[in-house]
Amino acid sequence: MKQVNIVCDGSSLGNGGKAARAGAAAILEYRGQRRIVGEFLGLGTNQQAEIVAACIALEALREPCQVEVISDSQYVVKTMNREFRRKTNHEFWARLDAAANGHRVSWKWTRGHAGHPIQEKCDEAARLIAETGQIDQSKLDEILQG
Repeated sequence: MKQVNIVCDGSSLGNGGKAARAGAAAILEYRGQRRIVGEFLGLGTNQQAEIVAACIALEALREPCQVEVISDSQYVVKTMNREFRRKTNHEFWARLDAAANGHRVSWKWTRGHAGHPIQEKCDEAARLIAETGQIDQSKLDEILQG
């Protein structure tokens, strides 16, 4: 199986409000090559955006892989490591379960905004998606290369 490293992040501007705008981004790395993917959620919470960030990364894989997913969301990591129970966001967890199916996934937590360069790029991309309401792949690629 290919070994793929994923760093993902979600962002919700106005989290929990009526005008919240959520975006998700993930960077996938295989053999030193990186690519970035994103999704605009529209209305959504930060927790939902964090789950979707992991979903889009795993959904981008074209074959079963050995995957390390790194997230700054303890909610995602602890839930997927079965330390937290799923009380809400069931449709998002179902999507993540389907995306993870067929892969061997390990879930790791990293502190957000703590100097992890790839996580910082994911955060920047997720915020851009939330702010603009769209996926501009050229801008995401600029963030990745920057």
